[in-house]
Amino acid sequence: MLTDKKGEAAAREIEEWANRIATRLDEGLKVNVYDDADSNTYVLRLASGARVLIFRLSESQVRTDGREAECERTLLRKIKDLWNLL
Repeated sequence: MLTDKKGEAAAREIEEWANRIATRLDEGLKVNVYDDADSNTYVLRLASGARVLIFRLSESQVRTDGREAECERTLLRKIKDLWNLL
């Protein structure tokens, strides 16, 4: 479980988690997280220079025990996708 909170409080925790992982790989990489209550998802915005990639994690992904590794794999895959953008 990445967080047991909901809404903006959860978005802040997810953003801190994502930035810890992202800065280990690339100091210039920034992650912003927004709560999309209408779809029960968290929107993650990865930015490195002029490159931006946006994706979502579901509330169930971030609030279910044992899914931290899945969330981290998704984040790492999206960071790699961002690096490969032309």
